[in-house]
Amino acid sequence: METIKRMFDHLSWANERILGALCADRSGSAEAAGLFEHALRVEQAWHARLLGRDSAHVPIWSEDGVDACVELAANNKEAFASYLARLKPERLDDMIVYANQTGREFRTSIRDILTHVALHGQYHRGQVNAKLRRLGGEPVNVDYIAFVR
Repeated sequence: METIKRMFDHLSWANERILGALCADRSGSAEAAGLFEHALRVEQAWHARLLGRDSAHVPIWSEDGVDACVELAANNKEAFASYLARLKPERLDDMIVYANQTGREFRTSIRDILTHVALHGQYHRGQVNAKLRRLGGEPVNVDYIAFVR
């Protein structure tokens, strides 16, 4: 449980660093902001599923811009912090039944969902960094080791 909580601490830290880069240069790539927004929307969808709610209303590919990312990141940080604070370690292997955005039903453990959320964001933050570099910017170090240092 502590490892999962640490992964989410890293996720929030890394999201804040990427947000800082996107906010610093709003003339930058809309595509970079769109990729980051996707990661945040996916966090939102998974949180809804963990609570037993339908996530079909969450537009996982949306381009509402950096301001939307600021709000989403703050809301997601609070939502997952609250969820993890209430989650009992013995529930990590409980299965969640949910439907994805196309309506297909799945069963996945809470542990695997939380691990996926933490890793999915890292993948897309890497894509955002690649876009920032192509635009002549400096990528943001969001590596886990930088977080723990």
